[in-house]
Amino acid sequence: MDKKVIEDVKLFARENWEGVIRDIGRLVAVDSVRGEEQPEMPFGPGPAKALKLGLEIAGELGLDTVNCENMIGYAQVGQGEKYLATITHLDVVPSAGWSEDPFTLRRREGFIIGRGVMDDKGPSVLCLYALKYLKDRGVELRYPVRALLGADEESKMQDLDYYLKNYPAPLFCFSPDANFPLCNGEKGIYHARISSRLPLGAVADIRGGVARNVIPESAEALVHAGELKSTDSVTARREGELWHLCAKGVGGHACHPEDACNAIGLLVDYILENDIVSGEEKELFLGMQRLHSDYYGRGIGAQASDDKFEPLTIIGGEIAVENGHIVMTVDSRYPTTSSSDKLTAILEKNWKGLADVVKTGDSEPFYMSLDNPAIQACVSCYNAVTGENAKPYTIGGGTYARHFPNAVSFGPEHPERPAPDFAGPIHGVDEAACEDWMREALEIYILSLLELEKLDY
Repeated sequence: MDKKVIEDVKLFARENWEGVIRDIGRLVAVDSVRGEEQPEMPFGPGPAKALKLGLEIAGELGLDTVNCENMIGYAQVGQGEKYLATITHLDVVPSAGWSEDPFTLRRREGFIIGRGVMDDKGPSVLCLYALKYLKDRGVELRYPVRALLGADEESKMQDLDYYLKNYPAPLFCFSPDANFPLCNGEKGIYHARISSRLPLGAVADIRGGVARNVIPESAEALVHAGELKSTDSVTARREGELWHLCAKGVGGHACHPEDACNAIGLLVDYILENDIVSGEEKELFLGMQRLHSDYYGRGIGAQASDDKFEPLTIIGGEIAVENGHIVMTVDSRYPTTSSSDKLTAILEKNWKGLADVVKTGDSEPFYMSLDNPAIQACVSCYNAVTGENAKPYTIGGGTYARHFPNAVSFGPEHPERPAPDFAGPIHGVDEAACEDWMREALEIYILSLLELEKLDY
């Protein structure tokens, strides 16, 4: 790889870095959690506002832009029908429990903090600036390059369904929405809704979770009980004839459950340990306990593994009361040796007829061969910038990449690198990104696009 090109890319990243931070901050300021559909706002006002702003930023950088009916949009450099692409998203998951306003960008000790700085508004800006490099340097392009900006990745990915129905797929695409060096496969993603058949009993109300793919850091319940005592993880306070229980865990993403502690599981354990429920209601909660007892599905007999992916994981993301019955959501990331039908059957068996299990979503595993020249080009660029000899890997997360015929997820996260305690994870409280690592990612993305332009597709 040409050392002069590498040095020029590094110079570009340094000279434009304050602009990068400014534009990430502008996007972070938009609360872009999916809302109710409105006219010309298919995913609600927040995602539409973020998409409009993202395209405005792209225009300010001198890029051509297209808004695809507020479903998705893109910036482009170069002309031609066959193209390369990056794809990121501007919608975010809900925020709760932050130490400060999640929609105001903060800089602290070399990190930026704000909802979306890592997932995925920060990477969106990196991609736009990567295209700016191609334009500013007048790079002769064999294929035009698009920076696709999605607006529904955290929910149903209807933005991408729309795009691939109405536009040709790119020759090759990478999604900066995972860990470096490169992810060439993603587990299957299964979602289900569990509805209790029992009316409310000793548990008069129970609530927790913000999204099905987010491990909840808090959960609460109102219960009929005798004298109760608080513990390290659950506080108990009498409110009239009821006790108000509040459980505190550690939030995180459903694809990384080992880094979290599910507050719903803590609350269920407390309810059972204090004999608050009995009879069929107890059996219902024992089913919940088995689900939450082991992130790898061993508690309910769902464990599975293969030679391509890490073992299956499963979590309970939300719990609430609807029409006098407890309802729950489940998120599982599964390898090729499991399936949605197997998981539904296991969950039905776990609740022994006391609850109805309905599959609400499923995306089968995908895997791309390491022999693919585009994969080799991207990994080579990563290693050239970092001086490492890193190898691709597979994940349990679900990114846009799985929906394209020829795509991978490609950074910019570095879970293997130590970070300060104040730096929270994606989907978690005080989500943070290291500026040095993000600037390094910008260099990697620019070099990768330059190398991908050299390939025949």
